[in-house]
Amino acid sequence: MSAPVLSLRAATKRFGGLVAVNGMSFDVAEHEVLGLIGPNGSGKSTTLNLISGALPPTSGEIALRGTDIAGRPAHDIARRGVARTFQLVRLLPGMNVRDNRWGDAARAHAEALLERVGLAGKGDLPPAQLTYIDTKRVELARALAGEPSVLLLDEWLAGLNPTELQEGIALIRSLRAEGRTIVLVEHVMDAIRSLCARCVVMSSGVKIAEGDTGSVLADPEVIAAYLGDDEDA
Repeated sequence: MSAPVLSLRAATKRFGGLVAVNGMSFDVAEHEVLGLIGPNGSGKSTTLNLISGALPPTSGEIALRGTDIAGRPAHDIARRGVARTFQLVRLLPGMNVRDNRWGDAARAHAEALLERVGLAGKGDLPPAQLTYIDTKRVELARALAGEPSVLLLDEWLAGLNPTELQEGIALIRSLRAEGRTIVLVEHVMDAIRSLCARCVVMSSGVKIAEGDTGSVLADPEVIAAYLGDDEDA
């Protein structure tokens, strides 16, 4: 078996007396779409923050292709090929879609990325004229700007209608087909089942299950902690 692209070993994040992530360990294989699921407040986004460098871990190890990245600055980790999206899309309203990417110096690259995510011909539009899924497409294009090999998607599919959801699933699947490795934080179980052969479940900062998606989603502990309380599951 080849070495994992991304590895966490006992990764922990404390905020004073609160332990937001407690001893998280898992591997992500090359070209895998790994689901990271759990109820709200379980520590999923904080885990992505530890991987991306938005937050330093209090303890534990995080390795990218065998190189320790724990606690490195976010810009350094981004240069090494890790990019992420966020739960709340924050675009710059004073800029059009194209310039929300990087500005005039990268207009040609921006146009190619916008076409890649389904926004061809919309580069001159202000964010206020975009549909909800198109604002998410802009954020995804920004994340792809550095040609990342590892993409961390934090509820990127949340809030989409059924048609948009299928478009979003197809787009994520195509990003994997291009050779990217993806960690997908998501509450939409249809997307997890469709995209992820394997998933990790968190609850109250700890991992409570890991394995193939079908088995994990049928785990009584997972159902009790998460799926049984989620009408959309």
